[in-house]
Amino acid sequence: MMSRRRVVITGLGIVSPLGNCLEDAWKGICSGMSGIAEITRFDTTGFKTKIAGELKDFDPLTFINFKERRRLDDFIVYALAASEMALSDSGLVIDDRNEERVGVILGSAIGGLSTMEKEKENILNLGPKKMSPFAIPAVLANLAPGHVSIRSGAKGPISCVVTACAAGNSAISDAFRTIACGYADAMITGGTEAAVTPLSIAGFNVMRAISVRNEEPERASRPFDRDRDGFIVSEGCGIVILEELSHALERGAGIYAEIAGTGSTSDAFHMAAPPPGHAGAVRCMRLALQDAGMEPTDIDYINAHGTSTSLNDIYETDAIKKVFGGYSGKLAVSSTKSMTGHMLGAAGGVEAIFSAKAIQEGIVPPTINLDNPDPKCDLDYVPHTAQRREIRAAMSNTFGFGGVNSVIVFKKFEG
Repeated sequence: MMSRRRVVITGLGIVSPLGNCLEDAWKGICSGMSGIAEITRFDTTGFKTKIAGELKDFDPLTFINFKERRRLDDFIVYALAASEMALSDSGLVIDDRNEERVGVILGSAIGGLSTMEKEKENILNLGPKKMSPFAIPAVLANLAPGHVSIRSGAKGPISCVVTACAAGNSAISDAFRTIACGYADAMITGGTEAAVTPLSIAGFNVMRAISVRNEEPERASRPFDRDRDGFIVSEGCGIVILEELSHALERGAGIYAEIAGTGSTSDAFHMAAPPPGHAGAVRCMRLALQDAGMEPTDIDYINAHGTSTSLNDIYETDAIKKVFGGYSGKLAVSSTKSMTGHMLGAAGGVEAIFSAKAIQEGIVPPTINLDNPDPKCDLDYVPHTAQRREIRAAMSNTFGFGGVNSVIVFKKFEG
């Protein structure tokens, strides 16, 4: 049996509520900055929640032309922007020599929701003939990797993963295995989402899933805190460039980290809630460790799913304790969603970036707003302030509606 090929991360690209480039987003994370503010995309009169994690000062015309701006949903534009930055960061040139060995796998929980809402209004107010002929391509989730492929020239494996809030992680995991098994030499992968829309906010409101702390937007996302009242809907995109190790070394690429292993499980329990103790998450973390050939004591940092919802925070804590046992007290565990909000299908891509940067820089991101820890959440969540710490390996957890669990283990690259 052929041994599995090693896969490394050589490029990062991000647009987020904390900044529209890697430098700004990482600086915001390290400084404990919140990207949550009042919603500006639509009139929130009548909505219980009036806050979200919107992109700020993002100019789409930096990455696309005016005609494309009219035809593409934001989630596609974000993917194009972050992919362009990630490819530039990696120095990977796609041309006729390698185009068939470079692929694209992206994740999105919802796809073009704002286009769906806008076109429905056009039909109701102006009639069906006024619907845009570009509407259907704008809403399909797979058009994000489709447009990235068209723009970049990547002709290798292409796919779109739709696993709710685990979609970004699931996409990276699939891209990792695509390279590891020899089907490609490099992959553009991650997650993208643009769901700060009336339908999204109203829908999560009636589910009682999101925060209504409108008077203090920057303090509303508070994972593991006793006074948390739900997550914050956010938007953006996180893209990583993965390469087979020798492919990266031959061209002299910089390496942020190596992907050591992944895990994927289903709860088979409930459409939206995790089961008590979160056995699916326990199995998923153990599978990722097994796939990486690691012991629990090899992990120094966990980027938690940490949504700021009552059940997730408690059950994820329980799951970590089951997997890591007595060592769980020595782990650094933090939720960067305390700063970015929950970027849904983009979360895994963005949190993969933060995990890779944490390993590279030796900095553990904080969990902000952890003023009064829930007694049932009693791990070291790195409250308020980032910590300097050597990180040999990091684990990134993402869990989604439908009982989807996806875990990735990253490690420091050693030749």
